[in-house]
Amino acid sequence: MSQQLGLTEAVSIALGGTIGGGIYAALSVVAGITTTATWAAFLLAGVVAVCAGYSYNRLKTLTDNHGGSVSFVQSFVGNPTLSGMIGWTLLFGYVGSMAMYAFAFGEFAVALGLPEAALGLPTRPVVSVLAVAAFVGLNLLGARTTGSAENVLVAAKVAILVAFGVAGLVYALRFGGEPLSLGFDRLTGFGPVVAAAVSFVAFQGWQLLFYDQESIEDPVDTIRRAVYVSIPVAVVIYALVGVVTVNLAPEALQSHPHVALKDAARTMMSPYGLGALGAVLLSASAQFSTGSAINATLFSAAHFAKGMLTDDLGDADADGIPARTVVVLGAVTAAFSAAGSLGAITSLASLSFIVVFGAMSYLAFRRRDRDDVRAVPPAVVSSVPPVSSR
Repeated sequence: MSQQLGLTEAVSIALGGTIGGGIYAALSVVAGITTTATWAAFLLAGVVAVCAGYSYNRLKTLTDNHGGSVSFVQSFVGNPTLSGMIGWTLLFGYVGSMAMYAFAFGEFAVALGLPEAALGLPTRPVVSVLAVAAFVGLNLLGARTTGSAENVLVAAKVAILVAFGVAGLVYALRFGGEPLSLGFDRLTGFGPVVAAAVSFVAFQGWQLLFYDQESIEDPVDTIRRAVYVSIPVAVVIYALVGVVTVNLAPEALQSHPHVALKDAARTMMSPYGLGALGAVLLSASAQFSTGSAINATLFSAAHFAKGMLTDDLGDADADGIPARTVVVLGAVTAAFSAAGSLGAITSLASLSFIVVFGAMSYLAFRRRDRDDVRAVPPAVVSSVPPVSSR
């Protein structure tokens, strides 16, 4: 039992796989679509994520199988081919998510002062690959080490992000000169819906818990509670930071969008003579956030994928941490993070999760005649179109 994770670690795993992507990796892509209505895109995506979480929790109560999407298809449809398609779609989404986090990790490392190139190589891809390698090593140390590290990383990044949001609001009210723009005029268009679809990858962290059940104490109740805690917390932080960033750093979102939060932090702390410190703290928070996102996603994706890879690559019969699967996923992630673009990685990963979450919600909707399954939440997710790009 000393190796099992409790509610605190479960919430940390869910938030670690959520906030790191939404703020530091996906914000620039979302803001590029809907600008001052970015908060609305995150809110809409969060509502859909809560409904999807409801569907997963309800399906879990109807089956004794350990696992998530693939197990649900096997239990309720009984089609091995469809189960395999769902599994590989999810695995592709997880690799894309980790590559997205590693991309942002490298961008903020450069923002902290590393040179843009060294020894003839661009710094960002090198740092991204090294970050993935470091968290592969951490995961190989065991579940309790991974969960404890996640607690520290998540606590640090949430504290800094909340402080960032509050300080941004104070700056806007005292020194901004103009009221915050919330982009209500943009809510009548299709932009927030498209942006919500693109940002959906930022809300997939909770689903990782369904593949960690062998490492979680009282998994049914713990996972249910962790899902309903982590998603609303993420929505509040996303909306707050999004409003502050698009109002305080609009030029940065155009010129260097991947690290625009750093410019917003410098702006809000400048009246106190702490602009440089604010930029450094925000960039450090980005390292905590994206690092914990890589850590959490790799931990859970490896448990999910160990039975899907061949014996030469994976270790389906491994107890605890599947070492070879962790290494394989880390290698593929490192390659994507080094060669891919942030926009493409974000859009494709979001599409993967929209398709899978929609399919699971449809399974729950089909069981709406059960007393413990309500029809509305699954119907919301099932009706979301798989929009993933502009």
